[in-house]
Amino acid sequence: MSWLDAGFEVFGEHILWTDLVGNVLSLAVVWLAMRKTLWTWPVQLTGALLLLAASMNAHVPGNALKQVLFCGLAVYGWTMWARGRRESSGLVVRQATPQERLVLVAALLFGTALVAQLFVHLDWLKIAWSPWANAYIFVGSAVATFAQSRALVDFWIVWVLVDLVGTPLAFKSGLYVSGAVYGIFFVMVMVGFRNWLRESRAVHTPQREAVTA
Repeated sequence: MSWLDAGFEVFGEHILWTDLVGNVLSLAVVWLAMRKTLWTWPVQLTGALLLLAASMNAHVPGNALKQVLFCGLAVYGWTMWARGRRESSGLVVRQATPQERLVLVAALLFGTALVAQLFVHLDWLKIAWSPWANAYIFVGSAVATFAQSRALVDFWIVWVLVDLVGTPLAFKSGLYVSGAVYGIFFVMVMVGFRNWLRESRAVHTPQREAVTA
């Protein structure tokens, strides 16, 4: 058995270590993001690499491609937050402008439609069911992570929308840890949204919380 298959049995189901540890790190990312620490991004990068391995082992190409995208976005977010940390005002959390929200929604809608068609017509991806669901999760995750890299409060809401589809998809694909973690994500995301929203409403005060080490 290769390391990709390594895991343990729970109620007759094989739990992959890559899936378990990758999701634990994903939960850590949510907690770190709430604290606006720069460690958010290297932890996210590591978790994405582990979940990429789990997805390849479970033959879930849509999720695997999402993790590849996460790796690139983690590097981008790391760069953006590091730049914000060097500025005198620190990383300022804010709500998206109406124009930015329009761009995020358009990217989610049109991106999902485009990627779904690619999933339908690219046979090597072998997406056996609901290419639209896979496309929605793929694009939604990218939109959320990009908004997170810009310190936009709205990224928490996008994650909630992604979780609503990601939960049944994970269970159907046999990634049981991922499915269970989505429920925990929902609670943490709502707390993060409340904290970031509260901070964004205080942006005009003299003191602004900066990115921590």
